[in-house]
Amino acid sequence: MQGLTSFFKSLGAARLAAMFAVTVALIGFFAFIIMRVTTPQMTTLFTDLTTEDSSAIIKDLERQAIPFEIKNDGAIIMVPKDKVTRLRMKLAEGGLPKGGGVGYEIFDKSDALGTTSFVQNINHLRALEGELARTIRAIDRVQSARVHLVLPERPLFSREVPEPSASIVVRVRGTLDQQQVRAIRHVVASAVNGLKPSRVSIVDEAGQLLADGAADPTSEGATGDERRTAFEKRMRSQVESIVSSVVGSGRARVQLTADFDYNKVTQTSDKFDPEGRVLRSSQTREEQSQSGAADGQVTVNNELPGNQQNAAANPKDQSKKSEETNNYEISRITKTEVTEAGRVNRISVAVLVDGSYGKNEKGEQVYTQRPKEELDRIAALVRSAIGFDQKRGDQVEVVNLKFAEGPTVLPVAEPTGLLGNLQFTKDDVMNVIELGVMMLLGLVVMFMVVRPLVRRILTPETPPAALAPPGMMALPDNVAVGPDGQTLVAATGANMIDVATSPGQVHAQSVHRVGELADRNPNETAAIVRQWLQEPA
Repeated sequence: MQGLTSFFKSLGAARLAAMFAVTVALIGFFAFIIMRVTTPQMTTLFTDLTTEDSSAIIKDLERQAIPFEIKNDGAIIMVPKDKVTRLRMKLAEGGLPKGGGVGYEIFDKSDALGTTSFVQNINHLRALEGELARTIRAIDRVQSARVHLVLPERPLFSREVPEPSASIVVRVRGTLDQQQVRAIRHVVASAVNGLKPSRVSIVDEAGQLLADGAADPTSEGATGDERRTAFEKRMRSQVESIVSSVVGSGRARVQLTADFDYNKVTQTSDKFDPEGRVLRSSQTREEQSQSGAADGQVTVNNELPGNQQNAAANPKDQSKKSEETNNYEISRITKTEVTEAGRVNRISVAVLVDGSYGKNEKGEQVYTQRPKEELDRIAALVRSAIGFDQKRGDQVEVVNLKFAEGPTVLPVAEPTGLLGNLQFTKDDVMNVIELGVMMLLGLVVMFMVVRPLVRRILTPETPPAALAPPGMMALPDNVAVGPDGQTLVAATGANMIDVATSPGQVHAQSVHRVGELADRNPNETAAIVRQWLQEPA
């Protein structure tokens, strides 16, 4: 203990403080590394959560004593990666997250006996709106949605039934296509009885009207410009796909313009064929009459029954009439042609293809134009893809020019070998890199900071005066003794000057120097004197 105490005393207060600071710094540094390495990897549990769902999930996680992190003002909750699957199933069992709205679960815990019909109707409307909002959020690019339904009741003694309507406010990531907007309208219209797609209005978070609920019910839901744009986009994609498969990806530019006729024409024509007669009805009528002459006299003899034989011999008048009526139908053809709006009058296609690139003998990249035969074959493919019709004036132009940016084909390297078999994810690679950086930083701190400090602390300082035999005084740094016992002092130019002629002055300077060193380092001076006393005489 005395040796340890003397060792600490010999170090001094400054060295002890430095040792304590280094120890604390090392403990803190390695504690940080250990905590960082042992901290479980966090991954996303749910995203785009509402305040209500986030609060309910956090309360459940705290009850289970599971560590979690909150980001983006509670919209994102992160949990340990090894527990995310179990937590999702556990929370789904409890109906979390609810999706920021009330669905049909509103009827699970309600008291049906004490609820009026008005409250039941309101709850049904809320549940329907909440379920529709959840369905709309399932569509790509839709971040959140809010649905308002108007389901009017039919007034008493009224023949007209009011039509329901709906309004939807969506928050999207990017922009919605017109096809997605129409899909939302039809989904909502199909879920509500009596609701037409044209009665559904859609607005985004910026206040931009995506679908007008006051549009004409007879319209198909898409304007002429929208139909033309969709047609041009589809045809351009088809042409660019087939051309890129020939010249290479990213080395073809296609522009397609379609001229549409939006006039709706209805034409009715009647055609009669005189040769094509058909008997529709036939009517025949025959009349026959007979009359006899009796001299115009009325006698008893003529009226007697026996007088009939004589009457038969008298001459008689006979008449016969025949009438026939035939009705014929003439062949008639009635033709009604309806030409719907949106006919394609003409299609114009411009295709720009890049040439081919190769290397010459020097290894330099050389551009080569494509031959005319290849361009003709590409033009034939384009004509077949667009349904080329020369009668309506379609045009196809294929031009070969050098692109300013050059070829942009980038090879996609797939992970093979050990990495491919282990199937490392991006998170795993980042964790390995982080651990490697921490280990390297720890080694740098150990060898560049800690080791020099420890060596400096443990190495004793040089005593202020070299130990000399008893009876001899230590000389200053610039004073030396020659081989013949002569005292020398170092000059400015490193030449030794003989100072034997002034021993008194040198002795006084040595004594003064030793006194200053003793005043500055009392502990070291006492140790030197103690060592002298312990030495044998």
